[in-house]
Amino acid sequence: MFLTKVELENFTAFSNLEIEFSPGINVLVGANGTGKTHLMKVCYAACDVARTSDSFVEKLTRVFLPSQRSPGRLVKRQPGNSSGALEIHRGNLRLRATLSRRAGAMEVKGADHWTDPTLASVYIPVKEMLSNAPGFLSLYTVREIHFEEVYADILRQAYLPPLRGPIDGPRRLLLTALQKAMDGKVIVNGEEFFLRNRQGNLEFTLLAEGMRKLALLWLLIQNGTLRDSSVLFWDEPETNLNPKLFGAVINVLLELQRVGVQIFLATHDYVILEELALQMKSTDQVAFHSIYRKEDDEIACNTTDNYLDIAPNAIADTFTDLYDRNIARSLGGF
Repeated sequence: MFLTKVELENFTAFSNLEIEFSPGINVLVGANGTGKTHLMKVCYAACDVARTSDSFVEKLTRVFLPSQRSPGRLVKRQPGNSSGALEIHRGNLRLRATLSRRAGAMEVKGADHWTDPTLASVYIPVKEMLSNAPGFLSLYTVREIHFEEVYADILRQAYLPPLRGPIDGPRRLLLTALQKAMDGKVIVNGEEFFLRNRQGNLEFTLLAEGMRKLALLWLLIQNGTLRDSSVLFWDEPETNLNPKLFGAVINVLLELQRVGVQIFLATHDYVILEELALQMKSTDQVAFHSIYRKEDDEIACNTTDNYLDIAPNAIADTFTDLYDRNIARSLGGF
Protein backbone atom coordinates (compact mmCIF):
# COMPACT_ATOMS: atom_id res chain seq x y z
CA MET A 1 0.00 0.00 0.00
CA PHE A 2 1.57 3.29 -1.16
CA LEU A 3 1.69 6.73 0.39
CA THR A 4 -1.34 8.68 -0.81
CA LYS A 5 -1.21 12.04 0.96
CA VAL A 6 0.71 14.24 3.39
CA GLU A 7 -0.68 17.12 5.46
CA LEU A 8 1.61 19.52 7.30
CA GLU A 9 0.58 22.27 9.70
CA ASN A 10 3.13 24.64 11.22
CA PHE A 11 5.90 22.13 10.56
CA THR A 12 9.40 23.45 9.68
CA ALA A 13 8.88 25.79 6.68
CA PHE A 14 5.19 24.98 6.16
CA SER A 15 2.18 26.77 7.60
CA ASN A 16 -0.42 24.62 5.92
CA LEU A 17 0.29 22.22 3.09
CA GLU A 18 -1.53 19.20 1.66
CA ILE A 19 -0.22 17.10 -1.23
CA GLU A 20 -1.75 14.00 -2.81
CA PHE A 21 0.74 11.53 -4.26
CA SER A 22 0.91 9.35 -7.32
CA PRO A 23 1.49 5.62 -6.72
CA GLY A 24 4.22 5.88 -9.36
CA ILE A 25 6.80 8.69 -9.63
CA ASN A 26 6.43 11.95 -7.72
CA VAL A 27 8.73 14.75 -8.89
CA LEU A 28 9.27 17.66 -6.49
CA VAL A 29 10.46 20.88 -8.11
CA GLY A 30 10.91 24.31 -6.61
CA ALA A 31 13.45 26.90 -5.54
CA ASN A 32 15.85 26.33 -2.65
CA GLY A 33 14.20 26.74 0.73
CA THR A 34 10.73 25.58 -0.31
CA GLY A 35 10.92 22.38 1.74
CA LYS A 36 11.33 19.61 -0.86
CA THR A 37 13.81 17.68 1.27
CA HIS A 38 11.70 18.17 4.40
CA LEU A 39 8.69 16.66 2.64
CA MET A 40 10.65 13.60 1.60
CA LYS A 41 12.15 13.14 5.07
CA VAL A 42 8.71 13.25 6.71
CA CYS A 43 7.39 10.63 4.29
CA TYR A 44 10.51 8.47 4.61
CA ALA A 45 10.31 8.52 8.42
CA ALA A 46 6.67 7.41 8.23
CA CYS A 47 7.55 4.54 5.88
CA ASP A 48 10.50 3.42 7.98
CA VAL A 49 8.53 3.19 11.24
CA ALA A 50 5.88 1.14 9.46
CA ARG A 51 8.53 -1.53 9.01
CA THR A 52 10.32 -1.18 12.36
CA SER A 53 7.42 -0.14 14.67
CA ASP A 54 9.75 2.49 16.16
CA SER A 55 8.39 5.77 17.52
CA PHE A 56 7.44 8.10 14.68
CA VAL A 57 8.52 11.19 16.60
CA GLU A 58 11.85 9.64 17.55
CA LYS A 59 12.49 8.72 13.92
CA LEU A 60 11.64 12.26 12.82
CA THR A 61 14.09 13.58 15.40
CA ARG A 62 16.90 11.30 14.21
CA VAL A 63 16.22 12.17 10.56
CA PHE A 64 15.95 15.96 11.02
CA LEU A 65 18.41 16.35 13.93
CA PRO A 66 16.94 19.46 15.60
CA SER A 67 19.16 21.07 18.23
CA GLN A 68 19.28 19.15 21.52
CA ARG A 69 17.25 16.42 19.81
CA SER A 70 14.10 18.37 20.68
CA PRO A 71 11.18 17.56 18.32
CA GLY A 72 9.45 20.78 19.41
CA ARG A 73 12.06 22.70 17.43
CA LEU A 74 10.47 21.30 14.25
CA VAL A 75 7.45 23.55 14.83
CA LYS A 76 7.46 26.48 12.41
CA ARG A 77 9.17 29.52 13.93
CA GLN A 78 6.80 32.43 13.80
CA PRO A 79 4.96 34.52 16.42
CA GLY A 80 1.91 32.82 17.87
CA ASN A 81 2.93 29.29 16.84
CA SER A 82 3.36 26.92 19.75
CA SER A 83 2.42 23.64 18.11
CA GLY A 84 2.47 21.89 14.77
CA ALA A 85 1.16 18.68 13.25
CA LEU A 86 1.90 16.28 10.45
CA GLU A 87 -0.25 13.52 9.04
CA ILE A 88 0.70 10.90 6.48
CA HIS A 89 -1.84 8.74 4.65
CA ARG A 90 -1.30 5.24 3.25
CA GLY A 91 -4.57 4.27 1.65
CA ASN A 92 -7.15 4.48 4.43
CA LEU A 93 -4.47 4.40 7.14
CA ARG A 94 -3.28 7.57 8.83
CA LEU A 95 -0.26 8.33 11.01
CA ARG A 96 -0.47 11.66 12.83
CA ALA A 97 1.96 13.40 15.18
CA THR A 98 1.40 16.65 17.06
CA LEU A 99 4.45 18.59 18.22
CA SER A 100 4.80 21.34 20.80
CA ARG A 101 7.58 23.87 21.24
CA ARG A 102 7.31 23.42 24.99
CA ALA A 103 6.43 19.76 25.42
CA GLY A 104 8.14 18.27 22.36
CA ALA A 105 5.87 15.47 21.14
CA MET A 106 2.32 15.90 22.35
CA GLU A 107 0.51 13.06 20.64
CA VAL A 108 0.84 10.32 18.03
CA LYS A 109 -2.24 8.68 16.52
CA GLY A 110 -2.61 5.69 14.24
CA ALA A 111 0.71 3.99 15.02
CA ASP A 112 -0.95 0.68 16.01
CA HIS A 113 -2.52 0.22 12.57
CA TRP A 114 0.34 1.77 10.59
CA THR A 115 2.74 -1.16 11.02
CA ASP A 116 3.70 -3.11 7.91
CA PRO A 117 6.89 -5.23 8.26
CA THR A 118 6.99 -5.80 4.49
CA LEU A 119 7.19 -2.09 3.58
CA ALA A 120 10.75 -1.37 2.40
CA SER A 121 11.74 2.27 2.00
CA VAL A 122 15.00 3.86 0.87
CA TYR A 123 16.23 7.44 1.23
CA ILE A 124 19.21 8.36 -0.97
CA PRO A 125 20.63 11.65 0.34
CA VAL A 126 22.50 14.23 -1.71
CA LYS A 127 25.82 13.35 -0.07
CA GLU A 128 27.27 10.05 -1.22
CA MET A 129 28.16 7.65 1.62
CA LEU A 130 29.53 4.42 0.13
CA SER A 131 33.10 5.72 -0.10
CA ASN A 132 32.92 6.67 3.61
CA ALA A 133 31.37 3.38 4.70
CA PRO A 134 34.19 1.52 6.49
CA GLY A 135 33.77 1.98 10.22
CA PHE A 136 30.88 4.43 9.95
CA LEU A 137 28.07 2.19 11.20
CA SER A 138 30.01 0.91 14.21
CA LEU A 139 30.89 4.49 15.14
CA TYR A 140 27.32 5.71 14.61
CA THR A 141 25.95 2.89 16.78
CA VAL A 142 28.02 3.66 19.89
CA ARG A 143 28.82 7.37 19.61
CA GLU A 144 26.74 10.57 19.46
CA ILE A 145 27.91 11.85 16.09
CA HIS A 146 26.00 14.60 14.32
CA PHE A 147 24.78 12.74 11.24
CA GLU A 148 21.16 12.49 10.15
CA GLU A 149 20.04 8.88 10.39
CA VAL A 150 19.38 8.66 6.65
CA TYR A 151 23.16 8.23 6.18
CA ALA A 152 23.31 5.23 8.51
CA ASP A 153 20.10 3.80 7.04
CA ILE A 154 21.37 3.84 3.46
CA LEU A 155 24.58 2.06 4.45
CA ARG A 156 22.67 -0.64 6.33
CA GLN A 157 20.61 -1.22 3.18
CA ALA A 158 23.64 -1.22 0.88
CA TYR A 159 25.31 -3.92 3.01
CA LEU A 160 22.29 -6.26 2.86
CA PRO A 161 22.98 -9.59 1.12
CA PRO A 162 20.72 -10.57 -1.81
CA LEU A 163 17.35 -12.16 -1.21
CA ARG A 164 17.09 -15.93 -1.53
CA GLY A 165 16.15 -17.31 -4.91
CA PRO A 166 16.83 -16.20 -8.48
CA ILE A 167 16.64 -12.57 -9.56
CA ASP A 168 13.45 -11.98 -11.56
CA GLY A 169 13.55 -10.86 -15.19
CA PRO A 170 12.70 -7.15 -14.73
CA ARG A 171 15.32 -6.70 -11.99
CA ARG A 172 17.92 -8.51 -14.08
CA LEU A 173 17.30 -6.16 -17.01
CA LEU A 174 17.71 -3.14 -14.72
CA LEU A 175 20.96 -4.51 -13.31
CA THR A 176 22.28 -5.09 -16.83
CA ALA A 177 21.41 -1.51 -17.84
CA LEU A 178 23.19 -0.08 -14.80
CA GLN A 179 26.22 -2.32 -15.31
CA LYS A 180 26.52 -1.02 -18.85
CA ALA A 181 26.28 2.60 -17.66
CA MET A 182 28.97 2.20 -14.99
CA ASP A 183 31.03 -0.43 -16.87
CA GLY A 184 31.07 -3.01 -14.11
CA LYS A 185 29.30 -4.45 -11.10
CA VAL A 186 29.64 -3.82 -7.37
CA ILE A 187 31.25 -6.14 -4.87
CA VAL A 188 31.67 -5.79 -1.11
CA ASN A 189 34.83 -6.88 0.68
CA GLY A 190 34.52 -6.49 4.42
CA GLU A 191 33.12 -2.99 4.79
CA GLU A 192 34.61 -1.65 1.53
CA PHE A 193 32.77 -1.27 -1.77
CA PHE A 194 34.53 -1.91 -5.10
CA LEU A 195 33.54 -1.60 -8.75
CA ARG A 196 34.64 -4.76 -10.54
CA ASN A 197 35.36 -4.39 -14.25
CA ARG A 198 37.95 -5.46 -16.81
CA GLN A 199 40.64 -3.54 -14.95
CA GLY A 200 40.03 -5.36 -11.66
CA ASN A 201 38.49 -4.07 -8.43
CA LEU A 202 38.41 -0.29 -8.17
CA GLU A 203 37.82 1.02 -4.64
CA PHE A 204 35.05 3.56 -4.29
CA THR A 205 37.40 6.25 -2.95
CA LEU A 206 38.94 6.29 -6.45
CA LEU A 207 35.63 6.16 -8.30
CA ALA A 208 33.83 9.25 -9.60
CA GLU A 209 31.01 10.25 -7.27
CA GLY A 210 28.39 10.06 -10.00
CA MET A 211 29.36 6.44 -10.64
CA ARG A 212 28.98 5.70 -6.93
CA LYS A 213 25.36 6.84 -7.20
CA LEU A 214 24.71 4.40 -10.02
CA ALA A 215 26.50 1.72 -7.99
CA LEU A 216 24.24 2.36 -5.00
CA LEU A 217 21.15 2.01 -7.18
CA TRP A 218 22.58 -1.25 -8.55
CA LEU A 219 23.13 -2.58 -5.02
CA LEU A 220 19.60 -1.73 -3.87
CA ILE A 221 18.08 -3.50 -6.87
CA GLN A 222 20.47 -6.45 -6.68
CA ASN A 223 19.89 -7.16 -2.98
CA GLY A 224 16.11 -6.85 -3.33
CA THR A 225 15.61 -3.70 -1.26
CA LEU A 226 13.96 -1.98 -4.24
CA ARG A 227 11.20 -4.32 -5.28
CA ASP A 228 7.44 -4.42 -5.71
CA SER A 229 5.64 -2.21 -3.13
CA SER A 230 8.80 -0.51 -1.86
CA VAL A 231 9.28 3.27 -1.74
CA LEU A 232 12.33 5.18 -3.00
CA PHE A 233 13.16 8.75 -1.98
CA TRP A 234 16.04 10.32 -3.94
CA ASP A 235 17.23 13.83 -3.19
CA GLU A 236 18.81 15.53 -6.23
CA PRO A 237 19.87 12.46 -8.24
CA GLU A 238 21.64 14.78 -10.68
CA THR A 239 24.31 15.85 -8.16
CA ASN A 240 27.82 14.98 -9.46
CA LEU A 241 26.35 12.84 -12.25
CA ASN A 242 27.30 13.59 -15.85
CA PRO A 243 24.19 14.59 -17.84
CA LYS A 244 25.01 11.87 -20.39
CA LEU A 245 23.97 9.33 -17.72
CA PHE A 246 20.66 11.00 -16.83
CA GLY A 247 18.87 9.06 -19.54
CA ALA A 248 19.99 5.72 -18.08
CA VAL A 249 18.94 6.78 -14.57
CA ILE A 250 15.48 7.92 -15.69
CA ASN A 251 15.01 4.72 -17.67
CA VAL A 252 15.75 2.68 -14.54
CA LEU A 253 13.40 4.78 -12.40
CA LEU A 254 10.56 4.47 -14.89
CA GLU A 255 11.07 0.71 -15.04
CA LEU A 256 11.08 0.50 -11.24
CA GLN A 257 7.77 2.38 -11.21
CA ARG A 258 6.39 -0.09 -13.74
CA VAL A 259 7.19 -3.04 -11.43
CA GLY A 260 5.50 -1.41 -8.42
CA VAL A 261 8.04 0.89 -6.73
CA GLN A 262 6.71 4.27 -5.58
CA ILE A 263 9.33 6.97 -6.19
CA PHE A 264 9.90 10.49 -4.88
CA LEU A 265 12.48 12.72 -6.59
CA ALA A 266 13.54 16.23 -5.63
CA THR A 267 15.39 17.90 -8.49
CA HIS A 268 16.72 21.23 -9.73
CA ASP A 269 17.77 19.90 -13.12
CA TYR A 270 16.23 20.70 -16.50
CA VAL A 271 17.67 17.59 -18.20
CA ILE A 272 16.17 15.30 -15.54
CA LEU A 273 12.72 16.76 -16.24
CA GLU A 274 13.19 16.57 -20.01
CA GLU A 275 14.41 12.97 -19.92
CA LEU A 276 11.43 12.01 -17.80
CA ALA A 277 9.01 13.74 -20.17
CA LEU A 278 10.62 12.13 -23.23
CA GLN A 279 10.77 8.59 -21.84
CA MET A 280 7.36 8.48 -20.14
CA LYS A 281 4.68 6.25 -21.61
CA SER A 282 0.98 7.05 -21.46
CA THR A 283 0.53 4.22 -18.94
CA ASP A 284 3.19 5.55 -16.55
CA GLN A 285 1.97 7.20 -13.37
CA VAL A 286 3.95 10.40 -12.88
CA ALA A 287 2.98 13.49 -10.90
CA PHE A 288 4.89 16.78 -10.91
CA HIS A 289 4.60 18.78 -7.69
CA SER A 290 5.65 22.42 -8.04
CA ILE A 291 6.41 23.79 -4.58
CA TYR A 292 6.70 27.56 -4.35
CA ARG A 293 6.37 30.59 -2.09
CA LYS A 294 3.31 32.77 -2.55
CA GLU A 295 3.38 36.55 -2.28
CA ASP A 296 2.68 36.29 1.45
CA ASP A 297 5.79 34.04 1.72
CA GLU A 298 3.74 30.95 2.58
CA ILE A 299 4.65 27.71 0.79
CA ALA A 300 2.10 26.15 -1.55
CA CYS A 301 2.05 23.34 -4.10
CA ASN A 302 0.54 22.83 -7.56
CA THR A 303 0.32 19.26 -8.84
CA THR A 304 -0.05 18.12 -12.44
CA ASP A 305 0.48 14.93 -14.42
CA ASN A 306 1.51 16.92 -17.50
CA TYR A 307 5.13 18.09 -17.68
CA LEU A 308 4.21 21.12 -19.76
CA ASP A 309 1.70 22.26 -17.13
CA ILE A 310 4.20 22.56 -14.27
CA ALA A 311 3.60 26.00 -12.78
CA PRO A 312 5.48 27.77 -11.53
CA ASN A 313 8.50 26.06 -13.08
CA ALA A 314 11.67 27.76 -11.83
CA ILE A 315 13.86 25.28 -13.73
CA ALA A 316 12.31 25.88 -17.16
CA ASP A 317 12.05 29.63 -16.52
CA THR A 318 15.78 29.81 -15.78
CA PHE A 319 16.72 27.95 -18.95
CA THR A 320 14.38 30.10 -21.03
CA ASP A 321 16.03 33.19 -19.58
CA LEU A 322 19.49 31.83 -20.44
CA TYR A 323 18.37 31.07 -24.00
CA ASP A 324 16.91 34.55 -24.43
CA ARG A 325 20.08 36.18 -23.14
CA ASN A 326 22.24 34.07 -25.44
CA ILE A 327 20.10 35.07 -28.44
CA ALA A 328 20.31 38.72 -27.43
CA ARG A 329 24.11 38.51 -27.15
CA SER A 330 24.43 36.69 -30.49
CA LEU A 331 22.37 39.34 -32.26
CA GLY A 332 24.61 42.03 -30.78
CA GLY A 333 23.88 45.37 -32.41
CA PHE A 334 21.22 44.08 -34.83
